[in-house]
Amino acid sequence: MQISILQKEEFSHELQEQAKLMFNELNSEIAQIPLEQILQDSEHIVFVTAMQNKALLGMAAMGIYKVISGHKGMIEDVVVSQKHRGKGIGRLLMEKLLEEAKKRRLTEVLLFSGHHREAAINLYKSLGFKLKNSGLYRLGLD
Repeated sequence: MQISILQKEEFSHELQEQAKLMFNELNSEIAQIPLEQILQDSEHIVFVTAMQNKALLGMAAMGIYKVISGHKGMIEDVVVSQKHRGKGIGRLLMEKLLEEAKKRRLTEVLLFSGHHREAAINLYKSLGFKLKNSGLYRLGLD
């Protein structure tokens, strides 16, 4: 298995289809942005994959932005294929994102997780993430 940052030159329609199906395992109700479009902005997005023999086993993304309070990363869309969960793939994806966050000298990495995602929350805590005392508010603009 190979954990790596996906470069735009590595995009394929086969990978797009695999990513689409995998994201649906996370949330099939959210409209997806095509992977090819996401990969066009490598300065502000890090997209990590777990691949084995051209099969996508897991993926995770981190958006990067600067605001007055710092240079931050927001981890999103961490998903491992149902048949490969429990094998440490999620940890490897997260470690790769955090390694990249350190390389880019980010001051903080954030993520949100549903309260019902106990395995994911345990993973995040084991990596040093702490629950932030704040509220998340959402306004859909679509």
